[in-house]
Amino acid sequence: MILRGAKPVADSSKGGRGSNSAQLRRYNERIVLQILRRAGEASKAELARAVQLTNAAIGAIIQNLIDEGLIFEAGKRHDGSRGQPATILRLAPGGAYSFGVRLDRTNMETVLMDFSGQIIDRRLHDLILPAPSEALQILTRDLNELKSRLPEKDRERITGIGLAQPFNLGAWLHELGLPEAHFKEWDDIDFAGALEEATGFPVFGENDGTAAAVAELFYGLGRQNDDFLYLFLGPAIGGGLAVKGDVVRGISGNAADVAMMPVPPSNLATAPQPRKQWDLLLSRASLVSFARHLEPDNFAQINRTDLQNAVERDDVKFREWMEDCTEAIAIALRSAYALLDVPLVILDGDLEGPFRSAFCEAVRIAVEEAAPEKRHSPQIAIGSFGQDAGAIGAGSLPQFFNFSPRATILTGGKEKGAAGRGAVEDNNSFPARAARLGSLLTTPGSS
Repeated sequence: MILRGAKPVADSSKGGRGSNSAQLRRYNERIVLQILRRAGEASKAELARAVQLTNAAIGAIIQNLIDEGLIFEAGKRHDGSRGQPATILRLAPGGAYSFGVRLDRTNMETVLMDFSGQIIDRRLHDLILPAPSEALQILTRDLNELKSRLPEKDRERITGIGLAQPFNLGAWLHELGLPEAHFKEWDDIDFAGALEEATGFPVFGENDGTAAAVAELFYGLGRQNDDFLYLFLGPAIGGGLAVKGDVVRGISGNAADVAMMPVPPSNLATAPQPRKQWDLLLSRASLVSFARHLEPDNFAQINRTDLQNAVERDDVKFREWMEDCTEAIAIALRSAYALLDVPLVILDGDLEGPFRSAFCEAVRIAVEEAAPEKRHSPQIAIGSFGQDAGAIGAGSLPQFFNFSPRATILTGGKEKGAAGRGAVEDNNSFPARAARLGSLLTTPGSS
């Protein structure tokens, strides 16, 4: 296993006393946690080499993290080499917990996640997003039910709530063909603040596409791939961008907002007429457009199970929509590839079963057919988490802010947003900190 990343800060204090020494130890401990989050497991010797600390220093860090219940010894590695077998270290699943809340225009999901990124339990509601006040009541009830799944002694290890939602929920209703409902009310409310006040937990907000890309970066194909464009097909299509192991957020948090890419109007008779010469990708590439093509007069009542059933019976309307959807995605991806030159595109979405492989293959073929002369196409792969991606990404936010290396640990300052909403600074986003200050990743092909 090869681990790499930013160099830790050396502790020059011989006595190991004082606030500076404590801050350095805390920072280096979190680098070790970040290694194990991305690599999955490592030995003491591998950690020492990766973080360039002495065996004594790394041993003290490891022992402290074990004492705090954040990592554990997972056994010995017997690889046939001479000497004593290496002890393997991993994140302790019960070391910390977090909630992830994913809001979208046609569903709400809340999960309880452990320190290793595994979902313990969830609550899911397939419905047109209600008014913020009603949504808050539903989520508060769901969070209380999920909290009760933990023993009393473990509840103090809950680090907060990650909130993943599309920005501008009240926009593009015409392109999606959605009713007005209560969407406009969402544009004028600090929902993260309301959720924080109602629950007493700190809330960390992020764009849903970026949150899903974080899940892939921390726990999925991002462990072996530092550079990729990520697309998630939900009620609308969203995206995220990873460069050099860092999820790129952008100035406004809308980097890789593929939904806004211009494409020609749909050929489907069920599609709404575009308001301009070009349409937006979200009007053709979305599960709302799929539902609208299945039942134009009743699509708001179509849920995820109805769509899944149409895929599994290979409904002719599903095939018509798939062709129209992937044609639009191919146009957008050719533009994105020309600009970004990334080697990998990861596709994921809310539908499971045969849909994921069929969708991936259809996009691959469409992208190849749209390729200009002398231009290659990126590799296209199926994402790791399906409908769980956004919730896992959301659940990762509180854990990142509580357990990942950040410059403010060294300065003793208070990080903007570290205690709650608005948690990501424009030029210091949570994935960027991980890449710049200590995200130690496995290299492609390593294990």
